[in-house]
Amino acid sequence: MLDSAATNRLAPLGITQAAQVHLNLTPEQLTQEALRRHEGVLTDTGALMADTGQFTGRSPKDRFVVKDAGTADSVWWGDINIPFAEDKFEQLHQKMVQYLADKELYVRDAYAGAHPDYQLKLRVVNELAWHNLFCYNMFLRPAEGADTSWTPDFSILCAPGFEADPAVDGTRQKNFAILNFSKKMILIGGTGYAGEMKKGIFGVLNYLLPHERATLPMHCSANVGKDGDTAIFFGLSGTGKTTLSADPNRGLIGDDEHGWTPDAGIFNFEGGCYAKVIDLSAEKEPEIWNAIKAGAIVENTRFVPGTTTVDYANKSVTENTRTAYPIHFIPNAIEPSVAEAPKNIFFLTADAFGVLPPISRLDKSHAMYHFMSGYTAKVAGTEMGITEPQTTFSACFGAVFLPLHPTKYAEMLGKKMDENEVNVWLVNTGWSGGSYGVGSRMKLSYTRAMITAALNGELNDVEFSKHPIFGVEVPAAVPGVPTDILDPRATWSDPEAYDKTAADLAQKFVTNFQKYADFANDEILAGAPKTTEVASV
Repeated sequence: MLDSAATNRLAPLGITQAAQVHLNLTPEQLTQEALRRHEGVLTDTGALMADTGQFTGRSPKDRFVVKDAGTADSVWWGDINIPFAEDKFEQLHQKMVQYLADKELYVRDAYAGAHPDYQLKLRVVNELAWHNLFCYNMFLRPAEGADTSWTPDFSILCAPGFEADPAVDGTRQKNFAILNFSKKMILIGGTGYAGEMKKGIFGVLNYLLPHERATLPMHCSANVGKDGDTAIFFGLSGTGKTTLSADPNRGLIGDDEHGWTPDAGIFNFEGGCYAKVIDLSAEKEPEIWNAIKAGAIVENTRFVPGTTTVDYANKSVTENTRTAYPIHFIPNAIEPSVAEAPKNIFFLTADAFGVLPPISRLDKSHAMYHFMSGYTAKVAGTEMGITEPQTTFSACFGAVFLPLHPTKYAEMLGKKMDENEVNVWLVNTGWSGGSYGVGSRMKLSYTRAMITAALNGELNDVEFSKHPIFGVEVPAAVPGVPTDILDPRATWSDPEAYDKTAADLAQKFVTNFQKYADFANDEILAGAPKTTEVASV
């Protein structure tokens, strides 16, 4: 039987039995619990090192949304949001409850949303102690002594040891993550990857905030200057989002998930950071390096042989090695993590084709179009026959987390641009002087100088010219940056080769956008590149 505190929290979730319930343990207690249960080991910095098992990342094909009267006509159904039957959810829920009946449970009361008017109260039930520590680090923590016997706005049941039977339960495999907006519950089973919990709540907020609060949810990092000027950074993996938003001269609002309200500025959804640590070094990323201490978690890493020192170059388990720590482990983090509406928005892309300008300004149409495109290009792979960079498009720089159609978020961004004085910049952190293999990677120092110039208003009075294919506005000069790299065509030794490559990339944008075209308004469509014109800036 459960005691009264546990009963009040767990009975509404269908849980009436457990071997023992640990409620809102401290990080120190959870670390000791994880060690007692052999869930992890300590590193020489005091951080807990744990493995996630078979799954070292999210499993998007095993993420489902319950299709019912409330979601049938609002969710963007398809490969991103795979429908799941109500009765199958109920069946799976009951089986999970039975599975947990003889287990020790770790229960955490937390919330998402740093602005008090936009908070989502959470209750998380974990089978693993280290998962509960992950939730302590990643979600927002109630004030000490606060009454958290609340009715949650959403709950998570996470049991990595419980596996579904696909033939009976309606899942694709034994692992699953299922969002149920009517029941206000997420079920996660068969996977030890902690990020499923974090991203599950992000998916919830991506659905609720536009619907109920006219708030734009964003997969971005954010920082703020000493004068209160906010900047946000969008970008897919490898574009430099974490590196470029980590500025010792600016306060960190958050590194991954934010909301932009109708009138109260922006706020972080989370209370921590979940950063990749592959090849981490104190020199390259000192803030992250120093944050990996007692209370932090490192996932799927390995030690230098014969020591308890993490070997961050070791990718024998996965390249997706990560750390999770509370945001206050970063010295320049601001708490509460709220700020005014952004003055500057940066879309980061690592264009391995070497086509896009190193920095350009976007009007409203181009901003919405590029937001919906979410473009980057990765270098050619090692497979036989792959000789050119590979394009990656992810709507709103986070398609896999969007329960609504991408046009909904793009239209909200356009509305925010109408209502606020904000500059939107497209920054190419990729190649210049040719595609990968011919040109060279843009110097980080130049990219930092361009972003600094934009933040400081030093580009406000500079002359701009439109790129003939992509229609973005290219500055004639940027302080601290050689003028001859600003026009990408001028950096190529063969201008005609540039024209052809640019036209090819433009066509890739248009082809990718076809799946959205029927839903996009004319203003968004006006941001499309021209696929027939070639000329120098």
